[in-house]
Amino acid sequence: MVKHESEYDISDARDYSPDLRGNLETQIANVADELAYTTHDLDDGLRSGMLNTQILNGVALWEILRETYNWQGPILNDMDRHRMIRHLVGITVTDMVKATDARLKESKVNSALDIQKLKHNVVGYSEEMQRRNRELKDLLYAKLYRHFRVVRMQVKAERIISDLFHAYRSEPSMLPEHVQFFIEKRGLERTICDYIAGMTDRYAVEEYQKLFNPLEKP
Repeated sequence: MVKHESEYDISDARDYSPDLRGNLETQIANVADELAYTTHDLDDGLRSGMLNTQILNGVALWEILRETYNWQGPILNDMDRHRMIRHLVGITVTDMVKATDARLKESKVNSALDIQKLKHNVVGYSEEMQRRNRELKDLLYAKLYRHFRVVRMQVKAERIISDLFHAYRSEPSMLPEHVQFFIEKRGLERTICDYIAGMTDRYAVEEYQKLFNPLEKP
């Protein structure tokens, strides 16, 4: 579990056999998570309107999808978008399985431990698909993750969480009684963090309104 990571989230595994790579299941989870995020984020971006098809022109994976379904545009309806995203998942998974199979055979491993002793992960894309995936991810970062609407929501979320934390810390009695129960055992800050971490988005916003909106009932 410690060695489950992505390129944006590198784990500290110094206390967990640092000379061994993640096992096969860990490597699969790494790639599967990244694949799911990329394809679903593209879908969400197109569906929300924060991405448009013109932005994607020239991106290799997008051009493959267009050619596969002979899509000429300019309007991408829900059915076409759904079919194209499913196909994107399909071609990336297929590439990953084939590339992984080839690396396993080339490595000539005979056990699960042999896989962990390798200097490289065996689960992953081919070099060509890795380049194509990198191109798509770079576009998503520049045009979706840094879209002004996304950044605004991120700043709002950070403010809500930060203000809730500081409010509870300054006056712990505002915490529900069942939460206050853990303060002596876990410490105040840890208790507050655990409480906020367990909130849904809706509940956090409602709690923020109760604490800081004078017209809202506590």
